[in-house]
Amino acid sequence: MVRAKKHLGQHFLTDLGIARRIVDAVDGGTVLEIGCGMGVLTQFLLERDDVELWGVEVDRESVEYLRERFVQFSPRLVEGDFLRFDIGERFPDGVRVVGNFPYNISSQIFFKVLDNRDLVPEVVGMVQREVAQRIAEPPGSRTYGILSVLLQVWYDIEYLFTVSEGVFLPPPKVKSAVVRLRRNGVATLGCDEKLFVKVVKAAFGQRRKMLRNALRAVFGDMGGAEHPFFTRRAETLSVAEFVELTNWINNQKI
Repeated sequence: MVRAKKHLGQHFLTDLGIARRIVDAVDGGTVLEIGCGMGVLTQFLLERDDVELWGVEVDRESVEYLRERFVQFSPRLVEGDFLRFDIGERFPDGVRVVGNFPYNISSQIFFKVLDNRDLVPEVVGMVQREVAQRIAEPPGSRTYGILSVLLQVWYDIEYLFTVSEGVFLPPPKVKSAVVRLRRNGVATLGCDEKLFVKVVKAAFGQRRKMLRNALRAVFGDMGGAEHPFFTRRAETLSVAEFVELTNWINNQKI
């Protein structure tokens, strides 16, 4: 047994049926499991003939347990922090990502995936239900935000199913959910990508305000120019509308 460590956000899944559902949702190929824990997903991933499984685990106790339990997996299990992991160096041809993601770094995991989006064609992850809802929701939802927009630019996102608290050891205080992200066909945004990110973050920085006021805090008054979106709030804009707004701001030459 491995002790769950609070500072690592560990909650070990104990329901084998749910574990198999998560594994079944992953397409074949080279797969990297983040946070293998006690191997509940690992065991089913290793059974698949169409999967070459790698793992990254920061907890030394878990690494020792896994190497003893799955001897054949040991050479492909890396002890280390995924957030410091060089995906391009290890997987130049790309890799699918799966895992029961620690709650305390799940958003950081998704941002790292974004940074490596052309190397990560698919993600199947269990996260806090609130995070899953946030990234999967369409415009107009109260949970739609920065991560929603930035992920939906590059990935098609599916909310697969909800997971109750009682199937973990120790049980978390909130429900979890499994999401699947599949890389879409978007190659370029059609706008300045760095400015796009800046616009999205500025828009949601004061999400209760109209866009005119939220953007003014970052971009100034833009020479007094007005855009039709300025009377709306950030949560109502689609990805395409954020692209349009970014191009408009870029043309103001701020």
